[in-house]
Amino acid sequence: MKFNATKTHGLIVAGFCSVLLVGCTTNPYTGERETGKSAIYGLGGAAAGAVVGAATSSKSDRTKGALIGATVGGAAGAGYGYYVDQQEARLRQELSGTGVQVVRNGDNLQLVMPGNITFASNSSDVSSSFYPTLNSLVKVFKEFDKNGIDIVGHTDSTGGADLNRRLSQERAGSVASYLTNQGVSGARISSRGAGPDQPIASNDTQAGRAQNRRVEINLRPL
Repeated sequence: MKFNATKTHGLIVAGFCSVLLVGCTTNPYTGERETGKSAIYGLGGAAAGAVVGAATSSKSDRTKGALIGATVGGAAGAGYGYYVDQQEARLRQELSGTGVQVVRNGDNLQLVMPGNITFASNSSDVSSSFYPTLNSLVKVFKEFDKNGIDIVGHTDSTGGADLNRRLSQERAGSVASYLTNQGVSGARISSRGAGPDQPIASNDTQAGRAQNRRVEINLRPL
């Protein structure tokens, strides 16, 4: 069989289009079609798969190899992108109005929990008013169990450095303990304290210090 570059190109483009169609959703507020992150992941996987498929096939089977590679790569890429899309949507639904921020960065999701709604001042005991929010997290973490859960405590720069590091570690540990006690697998969870070393705002103002006193949960692929 003679290698047909035009045919190969057409098949790959068709594969890309199918990935885009799967990844497109309708915005419920505007009614417009939008390309989701799963389509973007799928296109990247399809492109890589097509190149590898063509390169590893015999000369007579490059068209077939490229198509198979594009299909497999696209499915793998879109699969995880779709998974994170769904997890992000569930987290935003469960955490609406709680004060917890949901931040998406590529494959990773980050939950930012301000210290004033999570802990009493200078305490590592979780505020009882925050238990319902943590229970919402437990529900989503059990439903979506393909992520590692990295919990990091942060403080502002007031007080001694050793005290801040210990407090940040204890707060992260308290959140980790609550999650495991509610049935989230401990094998997925890690916790540590960063103290005042990773501020997200200026420690020169009261508002900035309040932003820096926080616990972050970073969700990453296992």
